[in-house]
Amino acid sequence: MTINLVKGQKIDLTKGRSDLTKLLVGLGWDPAEEKSRGLFGFKKSTPNIDCDASALMLSEDDKLLRKENLVCFYNLTSACGSVKHSGDNLTGEGAGDDEQILIDLSKVPSDVHKILVVVNIYQAEQRRQDFGMIASAYIRVANEQTGEELARYNLTDNYAGMTALVTGELYRNGSDWKFNAIGQGKHAAHVDILAREYV
Repeated sequence: MTINLVKGQKIDLTKGRSDLTKLLVGLGWDPAEEKSRGLFGFKKSTPNIDCDASALMLSEDDKLLRKENLVCFYNLTSACGSVKHSGDNLTGEGAGDDEQILIDLSKVPSDVHKILVVVNIYQAEQRRQDFGMIASAYIRVANEQTGEELARYNLTDNYAGMTALVTGELYRNGSDWKFNAIGQGKHAAHVDILAREYV
């Protein structure tokens, strides 16, 4: 059964589930409808917004120790093979996950204590786009092998003016893994800019 989280809420993922090692992190969003005045009254349109999901594999003190620990549209798999990106979805249209990140907890190196999941808008500044133009954004965590959804967090805050979004994090808690619903907007037009905060 899915647990719907609120901002700042944490949940145990693996406690009492020793067989759970493969997770699917799904992210979804839709461009919000825009109204503009046309010749025959108002018309609705949806902007073409290219959002990119990424995962930053961080140390205990929140540091990105290796550039290979940034898994994103240009580096689809971590060097250790524990984190894999599904590839880039250019529009965000349609139902279901727009992008997915697969995590094999059994392969995560011991010096990685946290996997931060973020989303950026591609060419946000050139296109003058921000997360205020995005609707129905969410992050969910599921058992990759069974498809069972474990947690979902709908991002409902106003993120106008923000070009990056820290959606949530998976982190070690002793021998277990937990998930934290973050939902924090940031100013970072590219994932590399956001990653510099953790170097």
